[in-house]
Amino acid sequence: MIGSVRRLVAPPLLLSAGVQTGASAARWTPAARAAHNGSMVTVSEIGEFGLISRLSKQVEAARLQPPATERFELKVGIGDDAAAWTVNGTEVSTTDTMVEGVHFTRQTVPWVDLGWRAFAANLSDIAAMGAVPTVGIVTLGLPRDLPVEAVDQLYDGMLEACRCYVTLIVGGDIVSSRDVFVTIAMQGVCDGEPLMRNAARVGDAIAVSGTLGGSRAGLELLNSGLSGPELLVQAHRRPEPRIVEGKSIANAGIRCAMDVSDGLAADLGKLTEASGVGARVQAAHVPLAPGLMETFPEQALEFGLTGGEDYELLFVGPRELIDGIRGAVVIGEITSGGGVSIVDAAGDEMTLADAGWDHLR
Repeated sequence: MIGSVRRLVAPPLLLSAGVQTGASAARWTPAARAAHNGSMVTVSEIGEFGLISRLSKQVEAARLQPPATERFELKVGIGDDAAAWTVNGTEVSTTDTMVEGVHFTRQTVPWVDLGWRAFAANLSDIAAMGAVPTVGIVTLGLPRDLPVEAVDQLYDGMLEACRCYVTLIVGGDIVSSRDVFVTIAMQGVCDGEPLMRNAARVGDAIAVSGTLGGSRAGLELLNSGLSGPELLVQAHRRPEPRIVEGKSIANAGIRCAMDVSDGLAADLGKLTEASGVGARVQAAHVPLAPGLMETFPEQALEFGLTGGEDYELLFVGPRELIDGIRGAVVIGEITSGGGVSIVDAAGDEMTLADAGWDHLR
């Protein structure tokens, strides 16, 4: 069970950012590193149980607030064989994994941002159901030579996301792995019925909750070393799950939604297949991330249509309901038949070179 700490069951020289020593917090210093033969302490040196204890105290020190709903009560948190809670309402559950070399590299995503991103991906799934997040359970796969500081920073990012979106970390697991991976299982609760992918009807309007393509553009900047707006880099490193917007969509009477994680075109294709309908999108109406057109003028629309990890919400319903949702941008309509058609300003259908992210292709 992953815990919540910042103090080690190990020598004092292992202390790092946020580790509590009495009334003060110690950090890795040049002297501390030198005392350890000039190298950082690795996870293998403190061991599984030392790391679990450390992380447990880190979570405990964060003093996370319980979820912002009266429908949830935590009974057992970190420290037992399993966590336990009660829920009054429809509970939703999701899980997501980020793997080194597949979803991130150490060169493009700092550890603290990886923690945020891993939590944000799961929070976005909860938002897409119109639910409020309650608890997260974290599994870490760690190489034996990974510095303990990296794990501290990873948890810092997750705890920051917990504070921002008012949710808890209640446990988890640690395993040895060749590459770093982070798996989070997230729970949430709905006030009413959850939003679904299969509720689109012919004639419904298609809308998104915000701009698209920013994460893909940020990744391109990081991989290429090109300069560009910091907003695009942050869109990749620090996506913002739309919890409030998800509840607003549900409260407005919309019944069909999902999040944009694999790219607008690909995710809309999943929605139309689940609903047994088609879709027609006006490319000119797709809202692009600020600075995207100026930075990548030839690829901006492609990034907006196929770039993944934007974590905006894609939702479908009667136009009169969508018009009452703050921030909603209508980009098309649901049609009969099947498939997704994207048309330009002249009404001509466009062909996409990239269909969006697929893990197994």
